[in-house]
Amino acid sequence: MTSEQVHQDGELTGRVAVVTGASRGIGRAIALALSHRGARLFVVGRDKDSLAEAVALVRRFSEVTSFEIDLTVEEDLHPLIKHLETEVGRVDILVHSAGAIHQDPIELASIEDLDLQYATNVRAPYLLTQRLLPLLATARGQVVFINSSVGLTAKRPEIGQYAATKHALKAIADSLREEVNPKGIRVLTVYLGRTATPMQEALYRQEGKVYHPEMLMQPEDVASVVAYSLTLPRTAEVTDISIRPMMKTSA
Repeated sequence: MTSEQVHQDGELTGRVAVVTGASRGIGRAIALALSHRGARLFVVGRDKDSLAEAVALVRRFSEVTSFEIDLTVEEDLHPLIKHLETEVGRVDILVHSAGAIHQDPIELASIEDLDLQYATNVRAPYLLTQRLLPLLATARGQVVFINSSVGLTAKRPEIGQYAATKHALKAIADSLREEVNPKGIRVLTVYLGRTATPMQEALYRQEGKVYHPEMLMQPEDVASVVAYSLTLPRTAEVTDISIRPMMKTSA
């Protein structure tokens, strides 16, 4: 999607949006989609250079503040949380897009890989959501969990560790929704099939397959669906969305 194809419609003007994993891929696309709608962005990423590139893109459309954070390190979250609490006072949108994946047979997969995936895919979004809930309640905000199709079913080999963390993320989101709906907070989980991202390209290399990004979903596809869901009237709540590539390939 080019800048010429996007117009800033102002649907989210004045809203405060926090997006993790915003330095590249789906997180960056979501941050851009929200900026096109006028949201004030707080973007989180681990890679300094990629995060700077994302900031430069988002800044063309809206105000943006970046935080270079390793989400697996609890202390790294403190500057972001403190800034939002003391300088902003509300969070309207919280998007969890950061993630980690390792594929190996359970017989061979290392416990260190499991620990990293748990820390990134489960503990980090749980903790950040917990700490920001008061600000989300103030704004009657919205939380989005970017999940995976294997968060619904793990009937694939070598995906056990990753799928376990994504099943856990689903459980957190489903329970959270029941707790915070009475406070006016909406909770959405998006279950994705294969999407053309740097992470997916690396997986194809690991699997020994030819990477055809044009046959996969695009990050902008996901971002469009998320942005639309966030702008629905308050008479509705989208709870779960599954998206998969239209074209199917085993290559």
